[in-house]
Amino acid sequence: MPEALLAVRDLDAFYGDFQALFGVSIDVARGEVVAVIGANGAGKSALLKSIAGLLRARTDAITFAGEPIGGMPAYAVAARGISLVPEGRGLFPSLSVEENLLIGGQLGRPGAWTLRRVYELFPALGQRRKLPSTALSGGQQQMAALGRALMANPQLLLCDEISLGLAPIVVREIYARLPAVRAEGAAVVLVEQDVVQALAASSRVYCLQEGRVALSGAAKDLTREAIAAAYFGV
Repeated sequence: MPEALLAVRDLDAFYGDFQALFGVSIDVARGEVVAVIGANGAGKSALLKSIAGLLRARTDAITFAGEPIGGMPAYAVAARGISLVPEGRGLFPSLSVEENLLIGGQLGRPGAWTLRRVYELFPALGQRRKLPSTALSGGQQQMAALGRALMANPQLLLCDEISLGLAPIVVREIYARLPAVRAEGAAVVLVEQDVVQALAASSRVYCLQEGRVALSGAAKDLTREAIAAAYFGV
């Protein structure tokens, strides 16, 4: 495997007194798409939140571009080039579509992603740029959340359940944009419950079960039987 852009080692994560992750280790290479799958409560979101600085972690548990970032505040993690597309989208309802996108560019990181490029990627957002974010459909809101994350010109894009609650045709439309994201050099971590979609979009997969890595490997090499056993713990 190429040198890791992101290396997570023996990560434990907690929500208060509840332990969500137990010694989780994953690697993500530059430009790679990695899927993290698992049932509800498996620890997928806790993993992304730990990487993004929203949950505390040991300093040496998370390394990004060769530097330890565990325990850094979220704003410092974002400034280093990690963007999170949160579950539920997290758009600001009082702001327009364009204002939501501009928030993503506040860090001023150099790169290819600008308003123009985001509107080229998602033309529906350009057509509705002056509308409040609440006027968008669910799929358009997900596009806006993804566009906002891209405006930060990340090296690593963390996507938490971007297909959740969306019609299959909309999910396909959003996933069809991932090659354009990769073309600009960003690595992507996809948290998904849709196993078929995750396998199709990624080169490698980690399956979490009750806060632990139950299975990992190249997407093309994992059998349905092995995935089902790891996913459900049977």
